[in-house]
Amino acid sequence: MLVVADSLEPTPEAVALTSHVGSVLTLLRHAEGSERTWRDYQYKARQLRFAVLQALLAGEPLLARRMTTGAVPPLLDAGRLRVHLLHCPPPDRDRIARAHQDPSGYHGPNLMVQCPVFKEHLICLVADDEGEGTGDPDGQAHGQGEILRRLVRDNPHYALGVSGTHPLSATAEAYSQAAHALAAARTAPSRVASYHGQTPLDGVLPRQPALDWARSLVRPLDSVPKTSVDITRLALSMPRSAVASLLDLSRNTVTAHLRRAGHALGQDLADVRSRAAVHLALALRSSCAGPEAEDHQPPPTLDDLLRTERAAAWAQTILRPLHTQHRRTLQAWIDANTDAQRAARSIGISRNTVRAHLRTTEAVLGLDLLTTGTGIHDVVHALHISNARAG
Repeated sequence: MLVVADSLEPTPEAVALTSHVGSVLTLLRHAEGSERTWRDYQYKARQLRFAVLQALLAGEPLLARRMTTGAVPPLLDAGRLRVHLLHCPPPDRDRIARAHQDPSGYHGPNLMVQCPVFKEHLICLVADDEGEGTGDPDGQAHGQGEILRRLVRDNPHYALGVSGTHPLSATAEAYSQAAHALAAARTAPSRVASYHGQTPLDGVLPRQPALDWARSLVRPLDSVPKTSVDITRLALSMPRSAVASLLDLSRNTVTAHLRRAGHALGQDLADVRSRAAVHLALALRSSCAGPEAEDHQPPPTLDDLLRTERAAAWAQTILRPLHTQHRRTLQAWIDANTDAQRAARSIGISRNTVRAHLRTTEAVLGLDLLTTGTGIHDVVHALHISNARAG
């Protein structure tokens, strides 16, 4: 409200000045409204990009298209993609995402999504059709990937992990690879690392026996509500607090869903070894399509499956790069159910030293152990195989 008061009749100059002030206030009010509209648009665009990512992580490119009818991101027309996982300060990731955003709210043929769980992570889905990897196994050719690499070169606090190429339906696997690569990138001289992983454990086990074991283990989940199963899958690949933040649930709610799934499975999902077994079983059931066994023989045990020579070679490849001291720390950490304080007491070193050894182990193995924790399952199985053969 603008009030002009005087004991005398206003002069023409005063009237003109008052009118001018009123015009300025009107402009400021419009500008404030425009700023609010812009902020609302940015928030909604960010939420839509995250929804597209979630659909892709669930292996549902068609669902992502249905969610964006009328404004389908060009990325969904790509045949394959890479995930580039950029580690940078939170204000920088927001600025980078906005700088490359186009009028439709996307990023040209790519997609940048601010991770809602790990505030230093910018998830960049780069269309392989753009050339990111055509004839270049490290995806260094040009385009968005090169822009991200240049950002890392120019900023010493940045790091970048790059996945291999995958179809859109395998975005979750690409993200996991990028997380592993980022763990290695943090200590690499260039602070950039591409995933050069080996065949996963489920790819080296005898196919039909492994599938029989997996189906037997996770079949009880068929009687559990789908929401509990989906939350359990997430909780096997990231900390519970991260799942709660991702789904906007309380930690108690996440724990209740896990308790329901664990009770059905007869497994303690708070135990790292049980989680590793269930994670492997779910991976086998998802990746292998085969008939149910017809001879009605009891399925093999997990120990039976891990006694094969191929499994032994896999474990040796995983653990070979480790220094003896770091392997000892890693074993103590697993034995302590990934509790760094308990592991430190068991081997007589400080908690900080345990975490330093684990960071070094991440870089050497190229596995993410401390952020998302997606590499813990491989380590659990590799140590179990190695210790069984040594015993």
